[in-house]
Parts: sequence; structure tokens; C-alpha cells
Amino acid sequence: MTPLRLHYNENTAGCSPAVLEALRSITREEIATYPEYGPVTARCARAFGVEAGWVQLTNGLDEGLQMAALAAVRGVWPPAAALATRHASPSPPPEILIVEPAFEMYAVFAAAAGASLVQVECEAEFRFSIDRLLAAVTPATRLIFLTDPNNPTGSALPGGAIERAAAAAPQAIVFVDEAYADFSGRTAIGALLDRRRNVIVGRTFAKAYGLAGLRAGAMVAHPDTLDLVRPLLEPFSVNVCAVRALGAALEDHAYLEWSVAQAAASRQLVYDFCWRHGLTSWPSDGNFVLFRVGPDAAAIAAALGRHGILVRDKSAAPGCGGCIRMTAGVVEHTAAALEALEGLLASRSR
Repeated sequence: MTPLRLHYNENTAGCSPAVLEALRSITREEIATYPEYGPVTARCARAFGVEAGWVQLTNGLDEGLQMAALAAVRGVWPPAAALATRHASPSPPPEILIVEPAFEMYAVFAAAAGASLVQVECEAEFRFSIDRLLAAVTPATRLIFLTDPNNPTGSALPGGAIERAAAAAPQAIVFVDEAYADFSGRTAIGALLDRRRNVIVGRTFAKAYGLAGLRAGAMVAHPDTLDLVRPLLEPFSVNVCAVRALGAALEDHAYLEWSVAQAAASRQLVYDFCWRHGLTSWPSDGNFVLFRVGPDAAAIAAALGRHGILVRDKSAAPGCGGCIRMTAGVVEHTAAALEALEGLLASRSR
């Protein structure tokens, strides 16, 4: 039996049928040559409401995150210091700030780049504290990862937090991870990127668009800012299949709207389930919900796995003791997962 994958926040419905048609149209010659990025970059820019020079395609959002971490230790920001520090090791060692709980790859990329990771704790109930973040900023701060909505909690950044962070750390890049912005309907893309040129917004087409297997993402920032990061990217890192699929996905507005609506309905199913069973859940703006099932969270996640339903045990993440995170996408899939979970909870109570 093929497992129901509700652990990576993928689109379990798959991609738009238009994407499959586009992939089938790729010729032998196109596969044998490096892709042309101009047209699809311009199409992405229109979707984001910016000019083409403000967008850099990446091999999934992860490549953008990794390049930001590498840029931090290379000292590419601020521009005046870029040439002087690009080949020098900053002293003191560069620091990367994250707010916990956070996407686990931030720590991986910080370590790979050779930066010190500074972990800022959120307040009770996963409330983001801009004051705690600003208190952690030092002259060694080279990169601040902010996530909106947060992963794994689904919570929103408070208004003004991005600009305050960018203003407090002009020597650093503020990278805003908007992996789930299609579901939240909220973005930092706009006048802020011109006003605060140390801000980069990262987007992915893995979630709402269903292109996770093709690895398509983007960085959005002022062109002068992107020009500092682009030399660190590998050439042609986005493959021809991803390029063709992305162009088709961006044109299928109806499929995107359907995916977003399914996620909203599924989140409500999870909230209602938690209310009925006395479980704590947190409002989410993503296509997932974090909720607390108790100290046997790992055992429950494993038991669901044996039923062919994969969820994430998040009990080891800061502040997430006893929690699991479940993708809330296709309503049919969410209902099946909750039915299985209900059976497990009933057996636990006997």
C-alpha cells in the first residue's frame, strides 16, 4: 500500500494536469541542452508583482536558504564591505539568528557555512517576540532567518517585525522564508524590498503548486542585493523539467485556488477534531497543523505509520513536547488520517 504522506507538507493531490502536459511536450533536444531561464523568470516576476530583475530562480527554496547562509560567511552584505570581506574570515565569527521552533534546515545550512547558530526562543504559545530577536542582534550577526508563516507552528509574523529586524541589523541579510505564503495570502514582497535592501524573500513552488519532486523555488529582492548573491549560485541549477513545469503551473490559477481552499477546509477539520478530543492545537496559516497529543506522540506517529499514514513527530523541537504536525491538504486525505487517529486515541483511553 502506498503510504499517505502527511509528514512533509507536500501537495498529496499532485501537480496540476497542465504540468504533466507541459512535461510531455519536452523534446529530446531540450533535454540535451541547458535551459533558458528568461521567460519563466519573467512569468514568476509577474506572479510576484515585481520586475524580472527582482527574481532569481533556485533549485527549490533550500538552495536560496543555503546561498543566504553562504553569503553570510562571505560577507557579501553590506555592499560597501563586500569586496573587502568576501575572501576574509570575519572576526568575530559570523552569527546566524533563528527563532525557535524553526525549520530544521536553517541549523544545517548554518553549520555547513561555518557560522555560529544563535537560537532565540519564542514566547509562550509560540508567540514571536521581536524584542527577544532584537536583543540577540550583535555586530557579528550576518543573517537572520524569519519564517512567515512559521514551520512547524503555522503562526504569523507580527506586523512590522521584518522591517524592524532589517533596520536593527543593517550589516546582515534578513531572509524571509515564505514557503507557505500561497496559503497565508501574505507576503513581504513589495515596497519593503526597496526600502530595506538587506531583505530577501524566499518562495517555493513545492507546496501549493505540487512541484516538490522537481525542486523549483525563487529568491525575490532588490536587483542590487541579488547581484551580490548570484555569484554563489551554481550555473543551471534549475533543470529543464522544473522550468517547463513551473511555467505551466503558474498559468493554472484554478488549480492553485483549489489547493489553497482544500488546505483551509482541512485545517478546520483538524481544529474541530482537536476540540472534540480535548487536544491543544494552534491556528495555522500553512497547509499543516501542529497539535499536542501527549507524551506518547512518538508512539502515535509510529502507529499511524503502520496504518500507512505518515505524520511528523515534533516532540523534540523547542516548545513542541508531545506534538505532532500533520499536513492539512486534500480534505479526503485529512479525513482518513483523522479517522485513523481517532481509533488510536480510543484504544489509548481504554
